[in-house]
Amino acid sequence: MPSRGKSRFTPVLLLAMALPLAAQVPSFRAIGTDAAAWAKIFNSVNIAAATNSDAASIIVADSSAQTDALKLAADHILVVEGDSPLARQIGITPTAKTISVRHLVDAHAPKTQIIWQQPVPLPVTTIPEDFQVFARERWTQAPLEAGKRTGHGAILWLATPPGQTGIERYPYVLQALTDLGLILPARATGLWAFFDSSYRIRADSDYLARRWRESGISVLHVAAWHNVEPDAQRDEYLKNLIAACHRNAILVYAWLELPHVSEQFWTDHPEWREKTATGQDAALDWRKLMNLQNADCKAAVAGKIQELLQRFDWDGVNMAELYFESLEGAGNPARFTPMNNDVRKKFEQESGFDPKLLFDPASSHAMGRDPAGLRRFLDFRTELVSHMQAEWLLTVERVRSSKPWLDVVLTQIDDRLEPGMRDALGAEIAASLPMIESKKLTLLVEDPAPLWNLGAARYAKLAAEYRNLVPDRQRLAVDINVVDRYQDVYPTKKQTGVELFELVHQAAESFPRVAIYFENSLERQDLPLLPAAASTAKLSSPAPDELVVDSPQPVRIEWSGPAQIDGVPWPVHTDTEVLIPTGHHIVSTGFAETPLNLIEFNADIQQVISEKDTLDISYTSRSRAIAVLGCAASAIEVDGAPFGKSDDGVLLLPAGQHILTLHKQVPTMN
Repeated sequence: MPSRGKSRFTPVLLLAMALPLAAQVPSFRAIGTDAAAWAKIFNSVNIAAATNSDAASIIVADSSAQTDALKLAADHILVVEGDSPLARQIGITPTAKTISVRHLVDAHAPKTQIIWQQPVPLPVTTIPEDFQVFARERWTQAPLEAGKRTGHGAILWLATPPGQTGIERYPYVLQALTDLGLILPARATGLWAFFDSSYRIRADSDYLARRWRESGISVLHVAAWHNVEPDAQRDEYLKNLIAACHRNAILVYAWLELPHVSEQFWTDHPEWREKTATGQDAALDWRKLMNLQNADCKAAVAGKIQELLQRFDWDGVNMAELYFESLEGAGNPARFTPMNNDVRKKFEQESGFDPKLLFDPASSHAMGRDPAGLRRFLDFRTELVSHMQAEWLLTVERVRSSKPWLDVVLTQIDDRLEPGMRDALGAEIAASLPMIESKKLTLLVEDPAPLWNLGAARYAKLAAEYRNLVPDRQRLAVDINVVDRYQDVYPTKKQTGVELFELVHQAAESFPRVAIYFENSLERQDLPLLPAAASTAKLSSPAPDELVVDSPQPVRIEWSGPAQIDGVPWPVHTDTEVLIPTGHHIVSTGFAETPLNLIEFNADIQQVISEKDTLDISYTSRSRAIAVLGCAASAIEVDGAPFGKSDDGVLLLPAGQHILTLHKQVPTMN
């Protein structure tokens, strides 16, 4: 056992102002410690390194430094690692007992398994009674992370450094810091999320929508297959959900998963079920695949999809994963599709043999004997996928004739970093590009499961691949699968805490839009920090009442009182936040409130003109824009034409580029 007078780890101080004013910008500085690890932790919620020693957030690692820790903690957040003179100044001392630490329990997620990849021997440490313990060793309950608030600051102690990548040991260190007063001023507003009502049928729609919006979600992709067949209860739930989302400035897209149609359609039409290479019905995982190459089946499904899109007040459509199974490709005949009679007949007409023979060991066309035959069928299968995508997007186009605002998204798994996906699923993004360009679709790239354990850097690599393929960068999005991973990963099976924030932040830096699969897989303790992780805004504060913001997307900033943006009185705000549009802007203290204001607006604001009794907002939006009024307006116009009124203060505005004009409510005289 080492001498108790020597530190086992390099002591670390983190100074982070508990910011009372929005114009102050938190930052950090690392001295003599693993700056890269702390940079990853803080960058994951958009906190940059300090540029000078007077910055708001500082990390110091000098055990010989003559620092008064208690005085420093009076108006800063002070983080101390391990045993050191600094830790002992604040009453944190090791005992003679040593334990091997590998399994943690964190107060922010007590049911989550947190396991370090390697055990670490540590002394059991005594913590002052006024400290709150955030994390303990599972079996001995020895404290490993603890903190307390001070006058205008706080102290946080960690038993060890956070690890080389910042995620290895304390997944919820950022939650602990925010508990202790760290404010994250920039909050993204443009996240996408997937939603399956089968997990939330009893949840209150208004509660969910408010929580989603607070978490930075602007578009919800709702599992529409539950509503393919009309059902009074399910339809009422979906209509209420869409209305609740609109009240909270969230757009709602119909998420389709063809060739899966619905449970009822599968039950009603066994004659149209897809077949695997073993001749079984293709009920694979949760998807139950139908034979969309059959003319009768295709016509029936097209009618149902068109009726579904007409029946509800959708803002967009996501045609997701419209290809075949399985991830193991032809190597797993029990999951390999399509092997329905229509496909087999068509291929045999073109190639001279039944593709089912590829899976017959006695046949001369068996995979091991006829690799050229297998290649022909895999290429044929990929062409089928391209034809299917074109046909079903045309079905959506027919609905757009009556609902021109519908935005259309094509979700497709990556086959650039993981080229095996083409043969495994028939998915080839290059083949889909002409259609994406001609129809002005958004391509939502799904990263394949084999890449899930490669960390956040994969999103930069994915973006580099697709930047040259899709010229309009605004039509690119990426999907983050927040799920239990099948690989051996540490410290948690599912992405949460710092690891999740690193993924979201890197994805947001690499792609203009980030989607989360799925909203119910997100841990409750991560939701408050999610908008900060999704923000890539660069903030600086040249003066106490001034903030410079550079952001590629709209962002909310902590702010109190009236605000001006670029010298113009700004009308889009709540009591605690102001919405900053895309681009470079200077935010400063306003002299008075605008005559009218919005508390939510999900479009990209181009210009604001506020006069005595009117407010003009020029905006652009891919789908409908949603404005939530902060006060009553006597009249509403779009492009100079009367638009009508809204009883609940929610305006569903047209897609495209327009000018919204609000006229002030003038009191009538008796």
